[in-house]
Amino acid sequence: MNYFELYDIPISFHPDDSLVKKKFYQLSKQYHPDFHATESEAKQEEILQLSTLNNKAYLVLSNPLKRTEYVLSIKGMMAEGDKYKLPQDFLMEMMEVNEEIMEQEFLPNAAALMIIQEKVNEFEKQLFTELKQHTHAYDHELEQGHESTLQKIKDIWYRQKYLLRIRESLSKFAARI
Repeated sequence: MNYFELYDIPISFHPDDSLVKKKFYQLSKQYHPDFHATESEAKQEEILQLSTLNNKAYLVLSNPLKRTEYVLSIKGMMAEGDKYKLPQDFLMEMMEVNEEIMEQEFLPNAAALMIIQEKVNEFEKQLFTELKQHTHAYDHELEQGHESTLQKIKDIWYRQKYLLRIRESLSKFAARI
């Protein structure tokens, strides 16, 4: 059973937040271990597992990044140990940004670091806009267009992940300056 089935909602990149929260609270009450203290040990274990599943479901479905990865995985777009090949033009742009970050190691400059951070912010903003466009399209299109849209979402997700690593490098250098 996937998290969407548990909450009895359709698979979506943008589920109704209030419905997700409502289902979480409803299932939290239903599967609260204290309400099943007199049950058999097997039943208590089952309730504990369902309570844990509910908590995990809420953590994923209430977080847009985790939810995106989750939808991609249940749609068969992500596999364990998947080595996704990012587009060459994106990698070239990121190589330039990485070189600028490495220059900060030898010639630290707060102004230059801020310019790099602005570049990364702009990349992230652009990717977020694209992701939002494609995830909304997926949620509203007919099923025959899903494969193509999911592929675009997967590409953006991996680019965002790459940018997150760059942001972590930037944070390390910013802490030194």
